[in-house]
Amino acid sequence: MEIPAMATDVKALFEQAVSDSKSLSERPSNDSLLQLYSLYKQATDGDANTDPPANPFDFVAKAKYEAWMALKGMPMDAAMLEYTDLVNKLKS
Repeated sequence: MEIPAMATDVKALFEQAVSDSKSLSERPSNDSLLQLYSLYKQATDGDANTDPPANPFDFVAKAKYEAWMALKGMPMDAAMLEYTDLVNKLKS
């Protein structure tokens, strides 16, 4: 099965954005970091497929899980594009 050219372009842009995200000039806000996390998970794993965090006091894990769950149903390529857009905004 051949992958459409657009899909490979999206994947290449996404992989570049992942690389760029590791060398941003300043640390993004917690909201931006949460958005990056959830979009990355949706882009790479699809819909959340794990149980929610067991520890009710692990607020970071809970926030990450809820942010990822909020993207349920978003196509992986759409998440890749949104992630790429966000990284590009954070770079400028």
